[in-house]
Amino acid sequence: MCVFCNIIKHKAEAKIVYETEKVIAFLDIEPISDGHVLVLPKFHADSITKIPQDYLMEVIETAKAIVNVFENDYHHAGYSIMQNGGECCDFGHFHLHVFPRVKGDGFGWTYPEKGGQFTDEIASDLREKISNQISCK
Repeated sequence: MCVFCNIIKHKAEAKIVYETEKVIAFLDIEPISDGHVLVLPKFHADSITKIPQDYLMEVIETAKAIVNVFENDYHHAGYSIMQNGGECCDFGHFHLHVFPRVKGDGFGWTYPEKGGQFTDEIASDLREKISNQISCK
């Protein structure tokens, strides 16, 4: 069974900071910064495309509430939210990393040697395909 599903079922230890019927949020065991939280749907899937809309909306609402705490209660300069999906989802269970940032914390993007292309053709193709996905709903 997935380590995150074990946490959801309270069969594995976690420092839970928020929980509802559809969502659980807990501290990351290898935090980038103090307050680094993982937000998960209580639905096992490795991709955002497989998460039911109501679960996904609650994940986003939870992430927003966490960011509000970072900004309003802890007065952090900013925050980052990250997610890896599909075969790149390291635990096989969709989750958002939500963590506070401070200026000069050293966190940043690491780009591969060969990056992607920035072209009108790519933009046009994506625009058409995204519009088709949204209009089909």
